[in-house]
Amino acid sequence: MLRIAFNAWFLNKEETGTGQYSTRVLDAFRRLEAGAQSLASLLHVISPSHKPSPIGRLGRNLSKVWFEQALFPLECRKAGADIAFVPYFAPPLFSPAPVVVTIHDLIPLIFPEYAYSPLVKLYNRLVSAAARKAALIVADSHSTRNDVIRILNVPPSRIQVIYPGVDESLGPVEDEGTLQATRKRYNLPEEFLLYLGGFDHRKNIGVLLEAYAILWKRLGGRVPKLVLAGKLPARETPALLNPRRLVEECDLGDRVHFTGWVAEEDKPALYSLALAFLYPSLYEGFGLPPLEAMACGCPVLASEASSLPEVIGDGALLIDPHQPEAWADKMEMVILNRDLAAELRERGIRRVKAFSWLKTARELWEAFNRLLTAPELSP
Repeated sequence: MLRIAFNAWFLNKEETGTGQYSTRVLDAFRRLEAGAQSLASLLHVISPSHKPSPIGRLGRNLSKVWFEQALFPLECRKAGADIAFVPYFAPPLFSPAPVVVTIHDLIPLIFPEYAYSPLVKLYNRLVSAAARKAALIVADSHSTRNDVIRILNVPPSRIQVIYPGVDESLGPVEDEGTLQATRKRYNLPEEFLLYLGGFDHRKNIGVLLEAYAILWKRLGGRVPKLVLAGKLPARETPALLNPRRLVEECDLGDRVHFTGWVAEEDKPALYSLALAFLYPSLYEGFGLPPLEAMACGCPVLASEASSLPEVIGDGALLIDPHQPEAWADKMEMVILNRDLAAELRERGIRRVKAFSWLKTARELWEAFNRLLTAPELSP
């Protein structure tokens, strides 16, 4: 039977998108069956706990590279793995088994501000070269697939689109005690528009705040507060902006509320409380937060850039991310037209049903099996 070595560097680190993907895919693998066997018995999970890195004292980043490029291939060989699966953009350059790597996005290569040091640039070149050698690249979306073809110059025949899933436990929170506890924990207003995510430049928070300022001038006190949820950056960098500074520049004062970091278990209630979820991002490889909001019955307004139209479909209102006036128009529609908000809730919940972690795991497993019967795909 097929034996899979699984790179588990990000396992259970669910504060990151890669950590969520790794954890959910592995859990779904363990729930699948392969013939008469549980697929769990065919997995060899390789985590950093196997052996300490001899260069650990040089820092976590170098230890991570050591794990990816040395320890993981070594453990693959010891396990007699048929496939080396890396669920994020860091495949080994040399591997004893055909490598399958999931590429969620190419943010480090598309946005130069993320390559903030010579070492990061060197690392990006290393993993790019390794990805070109991989037997199969799994892309989170057709948008990411096109980026891989264009930027990494990988033949389309070696790329397969397999969508991530959405946590099946997500749904509208109706328990009043849970909702009020979440409202109190994050000091939330009675009605609010919500953004939840990071504050790097590609998230396009500046346009969102411009749109909100336009809307405030139109409607005044009828506009619900804007809640910006997520861990605030410690300092401003070429990749990270200071949202508080932008709030001041837009003269929005206390009309914008910052929650800080939000625990995973509180997100469903936060989405359920919000009047609408706003996601103006300039670039995503997939776009999980809008889908999570939709799963919780929250109307979504999202950017029409990169992967988002493909992933969201008709489950949300899609808007040009460069047009604050257009954002203000659509926000006004959702605030004033409760029938539209109800329709978006229904469309969102319906759309999310297309994404399942079990489906993701099943398609990955089928891809692994096809790989072993297609010699032209081997490295």
